[in-house]
Amino acid sequence: MTVTGPGVGPPAVDPLAPVAPRYGGGSLADVLPSALAVLGVPGVADPLGLAADLAGVRRVAVLLVDGLGWYQIPTAAPHAPTLAGLAATVGRPLTSGFPSTTPTSLVTLGTGVPPGTHGVLGFTLRVPGTDRVVNHIEWAADPEPLRWQPVPTRLEQARAAGIAVTVVSRPEFGGSGLTVAANRGGDYRGAAGVDALVTTMLTALSAGDGPTLVSGYHPDLDRHGHLSGVDSAPWRAAATEVDALLTRLVDGLPPDAALLVTADHGQLDVPAGHRFDLDTDPRLRAGVRVVAGEPRVRYLHVAPGADGDVVAAWSAVLGDAARVLTRAEAVATGWFGPVPEEHLRRVGDVVVVCNDTYAVLASRSEPPVVSRLVAFHGADTAAEMTIPLLVVRG
Repeated sequence: MTVTGPGVGPPAVDPLAPVAPRYGGGSLADVLPSALAVLGVPGVADPLGLAADLAGVRRVAVLLVDGLGWYQIPTAAPHAPTLAGLAATVGRPLTSGFPSTTPTSLVTLGTGVPPGTHGVLGFTLRVPGTDRVVNHIEWAADPEPLRWQPVPTRLEQARAAGIAVTVVSRPEFGGSGLTVAANRGGDYRGAAGVDALVTTMLTALSAGDGPTLVSGYHPDLDRHGHLSGVDSAPWRAAATEVDALLTRLVDGLPPDAALLVTADHGQLDVPAGHRFDLDTDPRLRAGVRVVAGEPRVRYLHVAPGADGDVVAAWSAVLGDAARVLTRAEAVATGWFGPVPEEHLRRVGDVVVVCNDTYAVLASRSEPPVVSRLVAFHGADTAAEMTIPLLVVRG
């Protein structure tokens, strides 16, 4: 194989310092536009500057490893030498979008636009005009995916340009609302584990003589981080499995192919003493009608006229553990990119973004398993927002 890229080392940023998303030239939203530019799709910009280094490439595989933050790579390195070597030689940091959470990131990757534009603005969102909360991981057909997420995907754009497009992920995700929102336009292939994922991706990448795009997804590192913590024994085993996945993909690349490896977010452990529970603290529940988001980024939909009281109460209780903003203030930060009018009310009237390693649980409003998780993500720390881009040419 040959490797290509700047070989940038880990950025000199405190992992708990806030990081702004770099939409337009250094974010997850820029990966597929640059891949399409490499494949010669007319009129597509190359915001990551990949086309020059990948001249002659006719097949591109994009692998998203859930939970593989840039700041987790040194922790994984003793168990993942291929990953560590690629990061050191052909890796550079990108940012996820905001919130730094899986549904938002998968749709950001698939559409190539910031979250405010596509509208999947969090792990869970209130359906405007109702008290119903949509969990995007469990989303089936309501709300209707093409209405809830109306932006055409880059896979649709690639297919319209004559590129063969395949999506490879777990069988149970096929046809889900999130898959339709993020990956419509690709032929879906179910792959239940690493062996099936490698085989199916390489088979699709090698099929036919024309330009080809293959998108793959691997979820296990994130799952073990949530359940057991970053650098736990199960997490280390998952990192070893990721390394085997990368090794086999790199070794199997056709000569005219390139592999782009990225992630949706990083993770950090949240200690027991840094957890608030809005459902057991009357001060945090006062004036709040509907709770959405997730423990690191809360969207609070409040009773009419209660915005100021809720901001004041949450600011007093959480103190330095979080930033408490109105919707207008949160949108003005640029976290989401531009937010059209039709998506504004999906953001809470009040937005709570946790600092450091704090989280706000909702023990009675969300499944009990959420309160038992060890690692979380969603906020704007460097550890959560900074993700890798590894570029390998066959």
